[in-house]
Amino acid sequence: MERARRLASRALLRRLLAASSSATSPAPSRGVSTLAPKPAAGSRPRARPAHQYTPGRPVSVSALQPSDTFPRRHNSATPAEQAVMASECGFNTLDALIDATVPAAIRAPPMQFTGKFDAGFTESQMLDHMAHLASMNKTYKSFIGMGYYNTHIPAVILRNLMENPAWYTQYTPYQAEIAQGRLESLLNYQTMVADLTGLPMSNASLLDEATAAAEAMAMCLGIVKSKKKTFLIASNCHPQTIDICQTRATGFDINVVVSAAKDFDYSSGDVCGVLVQYPGTEGEVLDYAEFVKDAHAHGVKVVMATDLLALTTLRPPGEIGADIAVGSAQRFGVPMGYGGPHAAFLATSQEYKRLMPGRIIGVSVDSSGKPALRMAMQTREQHIRRDKATSNICTAQALLANMAAMYAVYHGPAGLKAIADRVHGLAGTFAHGLKKLGTVTVQELPYFDTVKITCADANAIAEEACKNEMNLRVVDANTVCFQLISAVFHVHSNRNNSEFRALISGCDIVDHCCL
Repeated sequence: MERARRLASRALLRRLLAASSSATSPAPSRGVSTLAPKPAAGSRPRARPAHQYTPGRPVSVSALQPSDTFPRRHNSATPAEQAVMASECGFNTLDALIDATVPAAIRAPPMQFTGKFDAGFTESQMLDHMAHLASMNKTYKSFIGMGYYNTHIPAVILRNLMENPAWYTQYTPYQAEIAQGRLESLLNYQTMVADLTGLPMSNASLLDEATAAAEAMAMCLGIVKSKKKTFLIASNCHPQTIDICQTRATGFDINVVVSAAKDFDYSSGDVCGVLVQYPGTEGEVLDYAEFVKDAHAHGVKVVMATDLLALTTLRPPGEIGADIAVGSAQRFGVPMGYGGPHAAFLATSQEYKRLMPGRIIGVSVDSSGKPALRMAMQTREQHIRRDKATSNICTAQALLANMAAMYAVYHGPAGLKAIADRVHGLAGTFAHGLKKLGTVTVQELPYFDTVKITCADANAIAEEACKNEMNLRVVDANTVCFQLISAVFHVHSNRNNSEFRALISGCDIVDHCCL
C-alpha cells in the first residue's frame, strides 16, 4: 500500500512538472514592473493567457455584486446546498422534507407580511452606516453621576486587556489549570474590594450595582430563613437601584418600603434588612454608625451601597458595622459604555459566605503541592443542588473586574488616594465658587464629589448646560446635582453666556484648579 502511494505521488509530480514546463508565463499587469527579461528582437511574442482580463471583456452582473453579504459570510447552507441535502434524503426540496417530517397540525401558520423589506446591507455597508450614525452623536461632558463616571483608562490597560483577545474572549475561567493569570487578577479584585470596604469576603464581580443590591436583599432574606418579608430602602439610594430591588422583590414575595433612613420603622418585627447609599445619590455623606447599631438591635441586617473611590478617604462600611457592602467598580478604569456593562461587587463577613451570590476565587494547592488558584465557591443553581443555591445569577463581568483590578494595581493605594483627593478638591472648589457668588444655595452636608444646588429654575440651567456641551442631573424643579470627576481638566469658563458662566464657573479659581 505504501509503495503504491509513493508511485502515485511520483506520477503526479511528473505530470505537474510537465504541465509547468509547457505553460506560458502570464504577462505583467499594466503599471506593475517585472524582472522578467524582455523578448529578443524579432522573436514571436507569447500569447496572453486566457485568465488575463482584456479591455472591454464582458463581466457578468453577479460579479459586480458585493461579496461581503451576511448570508454569504455567516450562513453555511445556500439554497443549492439545501436542495442537494434534501435530495440525499429522497426529497426534491427542503419544503417537501419538512412536509414529510413535521405534521401540518402542529406547525405554526406561515408569517404574513404585507409590506416590503428593504435590501439588506452588506458588512461593509453596515459598518459605514453605523459610522454615519455614530458621527451624529454629540459627546458632552457628563456631570450626572448616579454611579456612572467619566474615567481615564490607562493606555497600558486599554491596549493589553480591553483590546486583547486573550482577555476579552474569555467568559469564565472554568479551566483553572490554564487560567491562573486571570484567576490571580480576579483574586486581586476581591482583595481590593475587601480592603476598601473593610469586609473580609468579596466575590469575583456581579453585573452592576443595582443587581448587586438586589442580590444583597435576597441574602438578607436567606439569613433570616425567609421568616421576615420586609426590606427597607433609603430614599437617598440611586433611582435605578430602587427600581431593580422592587422588581426583584416580587419574585421573593418581599415587601419593599422606600423612605428616608431616619424614618425607618422596625416595630413590625418583619424587617429582614435595610439598604442605604454611602455617599448618597445627591452627594451627602452621612454618619451611619448609630443607625447601624439601632438596626442590629432590632435584628435587622444592613446593606450599604457605596463607591470604591470614596472609600479611599471615607470610613469603610465594615468599620461602621454594615453586614453587606455593594457597589460598582466602573470608576476604576472602566468606560461608561452608555450605561454598561460594568463590574459590580458584593462584600460581606465570613459568617455569610455560604449565602453569597456569584463566584469566589480561592487559593489552594495543586497535585504537586504548589499554590494554585481555583474557583472555590460557586453557589448558583447550575453547580449545586437547586434548593441549596443562593442565586440563579450566571454571569460575572470578569473582563471588567480584571480591568478594575489592574487599575488599582497600576495606581496603587497612594495613587487611588491622590485621585480621590483631587476629585474632592474639585468639588470643594466648585462649591466655594458658587457660595462666593451667592446666586444659588449649596448643600451644607458633607460631600465627596457631588455638589447639590438649589436654584430658581433647574431645567433652565440644565438646558443652558446642554448648549455648553455639559450634562447635569435635574433632581426636581429647583434642584441640580453636579458630580465632579477625575477626568475633568477644564471647567468651561470661556462660554459666551454670562449668566451660565457665572453659575457653572463660580469664579476664576475653579478654572485654575482644574487645569
